[in-house]
Amino acid sequence: MKTNSRPLLGALTLALVLLNLAAITPCRAADQYRFLKEIPIGGEGGGDYLTTDEAARRLYVTHATKVVVIDLDKNEVVGEIADTPGIHGFAVAPELGRGFSSNGKENKASIVDLATLKTLSKVETGANPDAILYEPQHKEVYTFNGRANSATIFEAASGKVTATIALPGKPEFAVVDPKAGRIYVNIEDKHEVTVIDTQTHAVVAHWPIAPGEEPSGMAIDLAHHRLFVGCGNHLMPMLDSTSGKVLGSVPIGDHVDANRFDAGTGLAFASCGDGTVTIARADAEGKLTVVQTLKTAPGAKTMTLDAKTHRIYLSASKAEAGSDNAKAKRPKMLPGSFRVLVYEMEK
Repeated sequence: MKTNSRPLLGALTLALVLLNLAAITPCRAADQYRFLKEIPIGGEGGGDYLTTDEAARRLYVTHATKVVVIDLDKNEVVGEIADTPGIHGFAVAPELGRGFSSNGKENKASIVDLATLKTLSKVETGANPDAILYEPQHKEVYTFNGRANSATIFEAASGKVTATIALPGKPEFAVVDPKAGRIYVNIEDKHEVTVIDTQTHAVVAHWPIAPGEEPSGMAIDLAHHRLFVGCGNHLMPMLDSTSGKVLGSVPIGDHVDANRFDAGTGLAFASCGDGTVTIARADAEGKLTVVQTLKTAPGAKTMTLDAKTHRIYLSASKAEAGSDNAKAKRPKMLPGSFRVLVYEMEK
């Protein structure tokens, strides 16, 4: 008996079309981020870096002359650290119970007791300490001094200065690879990443980041030895952290300030003052691809990540009438509008 093959052919054709669509439009539902909530802070002035202490479930938000402390599980303010004039960044040494702030307006770093949130002492640094990090292998703190073109290194426990490193230009953000014994720091006006040996406190390499220019934020993938560098010319290059080779780049927004990498999801983030966060992923072959451009808020250019929940946190203030946070590097901010914006992965 002769059968009609058209329904079968039609079904096969439809199946092939669907397979092709799936191939060119991969399912990325797990990569998509959405707005969760806003944590109001208020007060005068804006903020700079945000830092998570995942073990203690705390978020430290720098805010003008203080650090606001937020409970990561409750997403609410639980305290503050005072007397940090012109603060830029905050680093933590969980095993020591200490925190460290870079106080740009007084050229000092504060050493803070994380249990009481009280300042124990202050350390003299170079002019305008900006980025700050804790290096766990040698239990030292590095401040990167924006106007001095230098890094100040001191013992985390005692505050004793152990070295001052001359840098080739204006340092911005830095990250550490403890196993490699290296610190990587962006030199904004030289368009390069400078590499510091943590054992000798010496600069051991200078890596150009072209096609990137004016590097600001930086994040590191320790497992795959990759650096993600947020650049002022709307690019995020990915570098090999062992050789400095630029492996690729993706476009990002305007006024980038912070980058983060989530080892649990393999996602890299670049937060920009134009109110966007670019979210990208590197595949097994090392190709970097944008998976989402998340809309946030104008001026929300500083960011951190909670690796436990995969949430990202950004601080921002609302613009005064007639000011444009998305276009100005130093916009006029509406008093009392400072807040933290929380975004989570879609479920």
